[in-house]
Amino acid sequence: MARILVLGAGLSGLVTSALLARDGHRVTVLERDPQEPPQTADAAWDGWQRTGVNQFRLPHFNQPRWWSMIRAELPDVPAELLALGATPINTVEMLPAARRGPMRSSDAQFDTAGVRRPVLEVALTRVAEAAGVDIQRGIRIAGLRSDDAAVPQISGVILDGGRIATADLVVDCTGRRSHLGDWIADAGGRRPEEEREDCGFIYYARQFRSTASRDEARAATGRDQGRAAASRDEASSRDEGTDHYLPVALATSLQHYDSVSLLALPGDNGTWSVVITTSASDRALRVLRDAERWDAAAACYPIVASWLDGEPQAGVTVLAGIEDRFRRFTAGGEPLATGVVAVGDSWACTNPSLGRGSTIAILHAALLRDVLRATDHPATIAAEFARLTEQRLEPLYRATVGYDRHRLAEIDANIAGQPYVTDDPRWVLANGLHAASLHDPDLTRAFQSLGGLLATPDEVFARPGVLDRARSAAAADERYCLPGPDRAKLLAAIG
Repeated sequence: MARILVLGAGLSGLVTSALLARDGHRVTVLERDPQEPPQTADAAWDGWQRTGVNQFRLPHFNQPRWWSMIRAELPDVPAELLALGATPINTVEMLPAARRGPMRSSDAQFDTAGVRRPVLEVALTRVAEAAGVDIQRGIRIAGLRSDDAAVPQISGVILDGGRIATADLVVDCTGRRSHLGDWIADAGGRRPEEEREDCGFIYYARQFRSTASRDEARAATGRDQGRAAASRDEASSRDEGTDHYLPVALATSLQHYDSVSLLALPGDNGTWSVVITTSASDRALRVLRDAERWDAAAACYPIVASWLDGEPQAGVTVLAGIEDRFRRFTAGGEPLATGVVAVGDSWACTNPSLGRGSTIAILHAALLRDVLRATDHPATIAAEFARLTEQRLEPLYRATVGYDRHRLAEIDANIAGQPYVTDDPRWVLANGLHAASLHDPDLTRAFQSLGGLLATPDEVFARPGVLDRARSAAAADERYCLPGPDRAKLLAAIG
C-alpha cells in the first residue's frame, strides 16, 4: 500500500497515520482546520482554534488501556506528553489507601496520564510528523474519486475547487460529523446503514488550575501521590519542583448520584476539570450554566470537595446534543465501497463521559494496520476490516450505549421520584461491583479493570469470588453509596 490519505488530524487521524507511517506506508493527512498546533501546552489550550472539533476544550481522559496501547505501539508519545507537562497517574494509586490497600506490582496496568485534549493533539502531531506523515491543513473534502462500478472502488478524494488527491486507500477519521455515507452514495454506492440517537445528556464543565506546588500540597495534605509506577523512568528528567499536585481522589473519576453524575479528571500542568452531567430533560438543572449555581451544586458532594480548591478558569462550558452514532459499511457481508474505510468516531461514537473514544480509536487503528499487513487487495481490506471491526469493537460500542441508556433512565426515574427497576443483570451486577469495590481492594481493581477497558465484563466476573460478591452487594440495594444530596437538597442548594 504505497499511498494512504487520512482525512482528519484529530486523535483518530493522528494515531492512525502514525501507526501506518511506522509500517512503511506513505501517509498524507488532510485536515479542514487551518491553524498549525502551537508549541506549548498553554498556547494550545488558550489559542488553538479547532472549530471542526466541538469537544476540543471539554474535559478529556485516556483510559489505562489507551496508555498501554500507546506505550506499545507509539512509544515516543509518552515522552512528548510528559515534556508538555502531562501528569502521570495511576487510577488505583489515586484512590484512598484504605480502599485500595497496599499497591501491588500488577497495578502498573492502571497507569495513564492526565492531559487536556489540545495538548494531546500537539504531542500526537509531533510523533506523526516525526514518523514521516505529511499533515496538510486548511483542506476541505468535497467527495470521493471513484470508478463507475456497482461497488465503487475509491481511488482518492475530490477537494474543494475540483482538485484530486489520489490514494490507494482513503481512511476517514473526520469524527462524529463524518460525511462518508454521503460521499459513498454520491460515488454511486449504497448509503451505509446508520443508527443515531441523542444520548440524552448535558455536560456542565469547569476547568481549574492548581495554585500550589507539589511540595506545598504534599505538606498540606500529608499525602504523597507519587508518579505512576510505570511512568517514573520516563518522567525522571523533569524537574519535580515544577510539578503541580493533583487534588485528593476519594473515588473513581466517574461518580453517580441521585439525578446527576460527576466527573473529576486530572489534566496537565496542574490543571483538572469537574463535570456535572444531567439529563437533557432536566430543566431545573439548566441553571448550572451559571458559574455561581454550578459552584453551589458541586460543593454539595464531599468526594469532589478538594477538586474545587483551585483557580477556576473562565465560566461553565456546556455541551449538549451529543449523539450515539453507528455506521455499518457492509451489506450482506459485502463492502459498500472498496478503497475506503472509517476509523474511530467516523465509524461509531458514544457519550463521552465513559472516556472510551480515544481507546476505541487506537484499537481500531491498530486493527487496520494489522489488516494491511496481511493483504493489499482493496476488496479484501474492506471486507476483513469490517468483519474484525464487528467482531472486536462493535461489542464495546453496544455495551457503552446500553450502559448510557440505563443511566439516563435511572436519572429520569430519580427526577420523577421513582426507583429505577430493570431485569438486565448486566446493569445490576455493574452497580453491585461498584458498591463492593468501595470496601474490597480486589474488587476495586476488578472495577477499575472494567472502567479502564483492561478486561471485558465476562473476564472480570469469571475471576474467583467476583460474581458472588457483586451479587451480594447488588442485593443490599446500595445504589447511591457515595455521600451526596438527594434531589430536593440539590435543588435547594442551587436556589
